[in-house]
Amino acid sequence: MVGINVAEEIFAEAKQVAVFDTAFHQTIPVQAYKYAIPNYLLTENKVRVYGFHGTSHKYVSEKAIDYLENKSRIITIHLGNGCSMTAVKDGKSIDTTMGFSPANGLIMGTRAGDIDQSVIFYMIKNLGYTPDEVNSILLKQSGMLGLTGYSDLRDIESEAEKGNKECQLALLMNAYRIRKTIGAYAASLNGLDAIIFTAGIGENSSYMRKLVCTDMDYFGIEIDDDKNQIRLKEIREINKPSSRAKILVVPTDEEYEIANQVYQLLNN
Repeated sequence: MVGINVAEEIFAEAKQVAVFDTAFHQTIPVQAYKYAIPNYLLTENKVRVYGFHGTSHKYVSEKAIDYLENKSRIITIHLGNGCSMTAVKDGKSIDTTMGFSPANGLIMGTRAGDIDQSVIFYMIKNLGYTPDEVNSILLKQSGMLGLTGYSDLRDIESEAEKGNKECQLALLMNAYRIRKTIGAYAASLNGLDAIIFTAGIGENSSYMRKLVCTDMDYFGIEIDDDKNQIRLKEIREINKPSSRAKILVVPTDEEYEIANQVYQLLNN
């Protein structure tokens, strides 16, 4: 709000546009966005799945749909310090891993992702942590940092190659959760045309892409090791010709997507 108020004072005649990271996920159906908690928490307090990284998921899914000539059952995998996945059908988000906040879902740089809520109450009631301390642990001291002591995947991969068991296990855990979500979203989509890797890790870590795509032939996912090693600044396939589902690396451009949405709004 401070930025908005200052901008209104300095640029008094300019139009201001807010582009929400949650907007792309407003097409998620009620059976996917509603939590199994008392109804009033949704109707009165708006507690529901909102999803995040929407500008990235929207941008890369549209690029992929154009590339695939409108094949529309896509799973977008945004892997950075924050990580999320989205099931995209006919260009619309139908499910996503982040929920009421950007804290749940996949394992992230410092965030735990999905965790049994009973662990939170156990930490408070039995271990003596305050709610604020638990929140800090789950958001700032967990994820890959909590598992390895490192939050940068490049450091973790380097240590894993040197034989660091904690780093090796953390990478396997990270990939395993992504693989589980691919299976769940393939069911939600009733099939799979492509998976997309994007963002800092998704675009640059051939190691993580390999871990995720190994032994996934049941879903028609077969990675080509040579193509996976190639680095380009444009959309590319890294799957074998025999792969039923395409494996795409699509560089994201959230700044462009934000600008494009502002342009479309102001010109409608």
